[in-house]
Amino acid sequence: MSGEGPVPEDRELVLAAAAGDARAFEALYRRHRDYVLRLAGRFGLGEQDALDVLQETFLYVCRALPRLELRAAFTTFLYPAVKHLCLKRKGLLARFLPSGKLFGSGEGVPEPAVAPQGADDFPRLVASLPPGQREVVLLRFVDGMDLAEIAAALGVPVGTVKSRLHNALKQLRRTIEK
Repeated sequence: MSGEGPVPEDRELVLAAAAGDARAFEALYRRHRDYVLRLAGRFGLGEQDALDVLQETFLYVCRALPRLELRAAFTTFLYPAVKHLCLKRKGLLARFLPSGKLFGSGEGVPEPAVAPQGADDFPRLVASLPPGQREVVLLRFVDGMDLAEIAAALGVPVGTVKSRLHNALKQLRRTIEK
């Protein structure tokens, strides 16, 4: 990788990193670290725990590189790993910390992308959705994944994604109209 020319695609970076190119791995890390931190925040982790998940995620990536074949976006590969690590961390924290305050304030963890104009209640509305629907809405409209990428990230059929998204949007419309 040279410092000049177009930015390499994730697929090229994965191949180069798998071949031992430390600069390619660093480029993947720099390109996707904020995404991992946003996801960790979305799963309710505070700043320190989010940073731990970031480290664990890229350790996982490093171990997976020799056999990793990207068939979709790199974020599609990262999502299930980050989700698993966040839920695992939340479970561990819940077992070992007092139930009063499990996680930090979340300060320092990047916020998800800005909601559309006039949608000041977007975070509250989305939070009111059932977890499966909320997850699909966030992946689609905050992370910008297409339906096939969401299906791959969640390990479910595209039809399930469509159904969850349809039901979520229907519920959001009903809530807004009230």
